[in-house]
Amino acid sequence: MPDDENTNELAALRARVAALEGETAARPAPRHRGRSFLAAVLIVIGCVLVPLGIVAAWTADIVGDTDRYVSTVAPLASDEDVQAAVANRVTTAVMDHLDLEDLLEGVAPEQRPLLAKGLGKLGGSLESALGSFVHDKAQEVVASDAFETVWTDANRAVHTSVVRALTGSGDGAVQIDNNTVTVDLAPVIERVKGRLVDSGLTVAGRIPEIHTDFTVVTSDDIGKVKTGFRLLQVMGLWLPVLALLLVVAGILLSSHRRRTVTASAIGVAAAALVLGIALTVFRTVYLNALPDTVSQAAAGSVYDALIHFLRTTVRMVVVLGLVVAFAAWLTGPSRPAVVTRRMWNSGIDATRTAADRAGLRTGPVGPFVRRYRTWIIWILVAVAALVYVLWDHPTAWVVVGLALALLFAFAVVGFLGAEPADADEETPVRA
Repeated sequence: MPDDENTNELAALRARVAALEGETAARPAPRHRGRSFLAAVLIVIGCVLVPLGIVAAWTADIVGDTDRYVSTVAPLASDEDVQAAVANRVTTAVMDHLDLEDLLEGVAPEQRPLLAKGLGKLGGSLESALGSFVHDKAQEVVASDAFETVWTDANRAVHTSVVRALTGSGDGAVQIDNNTVTVDLAPVIERVKGRLVDSGLTVAGRIPEIHTDFTVVTSDDIGKVKTGFRLLQVMGLWLPVLALLLVVAGILLSSHRRRTVTASAIGVAAAALVLGIALTVFRTVYLNALPDTVSQAAAGSVYDALIHFLRTTVRMVVVLGLVVAFAAWLTGPSRPAVVTRRMWNSGIDATRTAADRAGLRTGPVGPFVRRYRTWIIWILVAVAALVYVLWDHPTAWVVVGLALALLFAFAVVGFLGAEPADADEETPVRA
């Protein structure tokens, strides 16, 4: 029949048109593809800058701030490895400038055999016995509370000198010779020598002033170290901000923002994790490159103390990235995310139903929360973000705590904004 044929042809034509429209819709426009490519480039650059931003922040905040540096290394005064290394260094310096003949000359002739006999009880030759005695006294000094003051003052002076050397600003007790940064520790030795005298080793008072060069930085190209230090110090604040802005710009340019947020957060976490692994690997390389005269145990303790802030920041960024990625995924349309949200809402609804049956009423608060729920949610998110930004050196636990606090606040909002089990119970009866 002609009408049936026309109808079939019309239906086929419509199907063809629909198929063509679907293909056109599925084919991304060149402009969208360009935006997606640009978004990907910005996000990749931002993720690459994340480790550099963390190191720059550490450089400006720890290495460039004497007070924070001193507070970072202050606990090392109680570290056993550091105490042992300092005691050995002091013992060596004292013994190098201590003559047995001079020591015995200060003792009455009739007392010299007694002194020699007393020192001999310490074992070995007279010189080794004296060395053991000096070491014991040095160990007593570094294990005392007085050593903390000596350690703090010494590190304050050392840090100021190192910064001056690396930035090339000012003069100080620091010198750069043969691509090596050395610090003259004469004031430190004098303090320790005074403590030894107070502890009963009066012979230490006869030791002349000792100038000891302590190697802080050694490199084949110290000029690059200075340039890199100044650059990181200047960019300490702006480099992390730049990395964040690039990632945010890439997200805003993306046509699938939720998925982009998830991928970007995971990328930032992965970049920070790479830095954490690099710090661990570099620790081994650094310690193996030290000369035999340096205590590796003490150097390891100092290294761990200096990069403690770096490791804390790495953990914080990793946890923050994972939290943001999980939050973005949880709001998505995937089946696991939908099931998770349904379970969450079912739990809140069950709690609200039990509260209604127990006679708990929300009064006018419930309708208010239901009306402005979206605004309340975003305000809570903004408050959590503000607390994070204003927190002084947030840690991974701070991020976890803020996330849990935000979830609890969401649960309270959901509870207050849930429809009551019996709507008529919260609706006043009109006459």
